[in-house]
Amino acid sequence: MKRRDLIRHVERHGCEFLREGGNHTVYVNRRERKVSTIPRHREVDQNLSNKICKDLGIPKP
Repeated sequence: MKRRDLIRHVERHGCEFLREGGNHTVYVNRRERKVSTIPRHREVDQNLSNKICKDLGIPKP
């Protein structure tokens, strides 16, 4: 899955950008009080994108 598609999915489900890390971007779901990082690769593996969504408490893409 493309990184930008994953970010759109995450933001559509109420998550917000928190900060930039060295090699990743941090998103937070304030309702669920959960945080996850998205790596800065053009492609994100499907298993990793599923885990990011699970960490944030949102449905899988």
